[in-house]
Amino acid sequence: MIGMLGHLMVAPVVLPLLSAAIIMTLGDRRRPGACRAVSIGSCLSLVLAALYLLGWSATGQPAAYSVGGWPAPYGIVLVLDRLAALMLLLTALLAVAAAWFAAGGWDARGRHFHALLQLQLMGLNGAFLTGDLFNLFVFFELLLIASYGLMLHGGGARRQRATLHYVVCNLVASTLFLVSVSLLYGVTGTLNMADLSLQVAAAPAGDASLLRSAGLVLLVVFAVKAAVLPLGFWLRDGYASASPPVACLFALMTKVGLYAIMRTCTLVFGEQAGGAANLAGEWLVPVGIATLAMAAIAALACRNLAELVACLVVASVGSMLIGTGAFSLQGLSSALFYMVHSTLAVALLFLLAGEIAHERGALGSDLLPGPPLQPGHLAPLFFFAAIAVAGLPPASGFIAKVGILQVAVEGTWAPWSWVAVFLSSLLVVIALARSGSMLFWRPTGTAVMAPPAGAFHGLSSAPAGPSWFLAAALLLLIIGARPVQQFTEATAAQLLDPAGYVEAVIQPDLIGPPEHIGPGTDRLRTRGLPDAAAPPASGKEGT
Repeated sequence: MIGMLGHLMVAPVVLPLLSAAIIMTLGDRRRPGACRAVSIGSCLSLVLAALYLLGWSATGQPAAYSVGGWPAPYGIVLVLDRLAALMLLLTALLAVAAAWFAAGGWDARGRHFHALLQLQLMGLNGAFLTGDLFNLFVFFELLLIASYGLMLHGGGARRQRATLHYVVCNLVASTLFLVSVSLLYGVTGTLNMADLSLQVAAAPAGDASLLRSAGLVLLVVFAVKAAVLPLGFWLRDGYASASPPVACLFALMTKVGLYAIMRTCTLVFGEQAGGAANLAGEWLVPVGIATLAMAAIAALACRNLAELVACLVVASVGSMLIGTGAFSLQGLSSALFYMVHSTLAVALLFLLAGEIAHERGALGSDLLPGPPLQPGHLAPLFFFAAIAVAGLPPASGFIAKVGILQVAVEGTWAPWSWVAVFLSSLLVVIALARSGSMLFWRPTGTAVMAPPAGAFHGLSSAPAGPSWFLAAALLLLIIGARPVQQFTEATAAQLLDPAGYVEAVIQPDLIGPPEHIGPGTDRLRTRGLPDAAAPPASGKEGT
């Protein structure tokens, strides 16, 4: 891919990297205002680039950008399709809200906040754009390393303990990721996802067990990233202890795991994968039901608003797994629509929890009677966000839940899916109603308690602008629900028919007959490239 689109495809990865370098050069202690301006400006630029890429992706044909001009599968390739463009825009919107909110003084509680934020954006955008499993691992590690620093930002014993659990879980997942990638490369000789789909489909029957094992290990890795039961117990303390702008951006982190599940299960291990086809079809729905049920029960038991919102993140993952598990057009479309809705709603609640904690002083966001909150935007925005995250009409989440339930009717787990969705919605409504009444309707009338020493260092007030920004995005999603739904339906159709993705990455004239692309062959020659372009034959693909 050449021209303006090609450069803009690289921008979501390069722009945050350059911004991080500029911020480090300026110094967040020497020129905090300039660092904030660079960070917010970078995030706004990402929004503009993502909107352009989203509009281009609506044409329907995926686009591939070969870094350095090396053809796939031998070079690094970035791939833009509807799903990648949707995730880029969602990331950019949350980035604006997080950087804006942090500029109110949260970034002054530690070092290098905005540099770490930009590096995490680089990792997130790279993970959504990359067309290679190994580069997916690299971008995963980049965003995780940045997230370790962001989670620790501001210090504190609780934050350090939660970060330790988070780091250990993700290091184990990263090790398993390398094991899975090694197995796949050993069997197929490639890690380019488009080429991998061809190799898996053409693999001998004797390799099916190895391919399935590698695929299942890969799914376990993505399940850890998505905080799927029983692999997500690290999430609640980690997200609840993080500062509000960090938690706002972290609302997207579990969606990276879900994105990877959708991408690999349709592109690499889809219907065309022969003996390795439909790896996740048997367990995604029951695991989603269990995740949703456990998260809803945990939300009802929470005694802290930030912990409650963290449980809602896990509940949204369960709902999306129920929709994704059928791998049908309506199921994937509803799951994607709910992904956008729930991410914005949960991010808004994290920011509101931070504002409430700042105003209540030492009580923080604990669900205990306390001093009355000042009249303003907190009560109406909390009410709006609560309706949205619970999926009540007229919120956009209601539309997505209806679509998920319509898909669940056709499955073996239909009764359990309906019970889980309805009961979890009821429990979430009860938990949020109890929280709202405790925070807004049961004040003690006492004076505002002073915060602990250093709790809000450098923070004179919590900015309301980012909360209104996310609320406006949710409102636009409700108003424009039908166009967004049409886009997610087209995205689901594109996922279920990966031929266009493969064709965009690997040129049709370079793909030989199926019998000529099996493992162990020299694919440079079977695809008709000149011998001069071929590396020394080794029986496996060059790297």
